[in-house]
Amino acid sequence: MTDTMIYTNNLTKSFGENLAVDRLSLSIPAGEVFGLLGPNGAGKTTTIRMLAALIAPTGGEARVAGFQIGQQDREVRKAVGILTENPGMYNQLSAERNLSFFAKLYEVADIPGQVERYLRMLGLWDRRHEAVGTFSKGMRQKLAIARALLHEPRVLYLDEPTSGLDPEASRIVRDFIAELRHEGRTIIICTHNLNEADRLCDRVAVFRSELLALDTPTNLRRQIFGRRVVFHLAEVTPALLDAVRAYGFVQQAEVLEDKLVVTLDDPEAQNPLLVTALVGAGAQVRFVGELRRSLEDVYLHLVNPQKEAN
Repeated sequence: MTDTMIYTNNLTKSFGENLAVDRLSLSIPAGEVFGLLGPNGAGKTTTIRMLAALIAPTGGEARVAGFQIGQQDREVRKAVGILTENPGMYNQLSAERNLSFFAKLYEVADIPGQVERYLRMLGLWDRRHEAVGTFSKGMRQKLAIARALLHEPRVLYLDEPTSGLDPEASRIVRDFIAELRHEGRTIIICTHNLNEADRLCDRVAVFRSELLALDTPTNLRRQIFGRRVVFHLAEVTPALLDAVRAYGFVQQAEVLEDKLVVTLDDPEAQNPLLVTALVGAGAQVRFVGELRRSLEDVYLHLVNPQKEAN
């Protein structure tokens, strides 16, 4: 996890007068699951295409698996696997023949062995002789993931990996991504599914042409909203509110119905002091919980600050 697998410095891409990616700088270590989040047109797919050496940057520099984009593109392509949002397959060919064909292009040494391995891992081995045109979208998506992994890439790019899938197929794909993480692969996920990103990604980057924020989902929540503790009380009185506000570490305290909501830096250390103060002031504390902001709240705050969720 210490080696840098993907590095960009002021990576930029323009299409004519349209600036798609603006001076993007990232450092992604080996073995990390990294999320690229942003609205349509933010430059996520363009970034993936540059990092897969499929299109050339307009400016800046990037390295993937130690190879320089623009100078060692063939080596980059050998080191990465990519799942596009709309993966193309040969519908008349069977699943096995599709993978065998692409394995030859990747110059895979043991083609039958690799094809069988990934068809079995993704639950498609029993359907290997059937034409891909008869497969459901979830099955095609799993087959496309298998295709991206045939040559054992060190880096895997997944563009909307569960888009349009039913809950069961989505879970299979998510579980498989988790397995790949344990193998030490570096995985970049472009997704609009923020709950999925929250569960799968070690860190996320939110950008809209330019980088807006980069950190773990938990740290982004804390940086933007702080940590809000909810004290469920039998009754909230002005005296109880004053008792809480007397502590210097309380950033904010407000009353919502019969609940006292307090913003803190370190609830684990500070909650006992507040509970003691509330009981001493006559409060009946029913229970204490934490109000958890979602990654969607973070995303909306960053991308549309004027319309952020309350």
